[in-house]
Amino acid sequence: MLPTVDFCGLTVTRLILGANPFGGYSHQNPQRDQEMKSYYTVERIKETWGRAEAAGLNTVITNNETPHVLQAVREYLSAGGPLQWIAQISGSNYPSMHKAIDTAVEIGCKAFYFHGGLTDKLFGEKDDKTLRDWVKHARQHGVPVGVAGHAPETHDWIDSLNLVDFHVVCFFNCGSLHSGKGHKFKLADMARAAECARRIRKPCIAYKIMGAGRIDAGMAFEYAFENIKPTDVVNVGMHRGDKDNMVEENVALVKKVLGC
Repeated sequence: MLPTVDFCGLTVTRLILGANPFGGYSHQNPQRDQEMKSYYTVERIKETWGRAEAAGLNTVITNNETPHVLQAVREYLSAGGPLQWIAQISGSNYPSMHKAIDTAVEIGCKAFYFHGGLTDKLFGEKDDKTLRDWVKHARQHGVPVGVAGHAPETHDWIDSLNLVDFHVVCFFNCGSLHSGKGHKFKLADMARAAECARRIRKPCIAYKIMGAGRIDAGMAFEYAFENIKPTDVVNVGMHRGDKDNMVEENVALVKKVLGC
């Protein structure tokens, strides 16, 4: 197995397999979205998780809304799949955020965090009341609770409230997409994001470290691991439609960077 850290009481490999390609969220263009969505059937998603486990990973992240991805999670966990599931929570397909939280826990998530677009909005409105309500409800389940965010300012605000267990820090401030401004990927964002992850004492998950496929994988892993805390981890989506052994190659790159 890859090196692990104690992540809010969970033993987590420093590389987590993400899921944006599974749902067709390329952050590139509509054609690329459809290509990913067509490739990643439920069976191919589960096959990818099996290969991740064999390569030395022990944790995956997916959202709680894309129907075929959630179906894969249900089938995988109900069949005794060993990878830990960290859920990205959004409430738009549920009667309430409370119900979204309850459902993810019922399915079997080991931790969860609120979608960055939601927390960016709460930060913009300085609406800590809603966040406090979500976290209070989540606490009754006894699993780690975190927040994602696309800008360091969002994380600094939430960190000042001392409500959550961990932060999921985007290396590019592409929250611009959620505010209707389209995709904006700027290299300068990476340094600010890494500084944010180091500044926050709680465990962090760094994501979009490759700029959604815009940066060489080896360079991205090297930069991320050299600039986040030794107790932090990275979350990377992998599109095997580009290269069948992408999971194994990425694991090898991480081992090299970490000196394994």
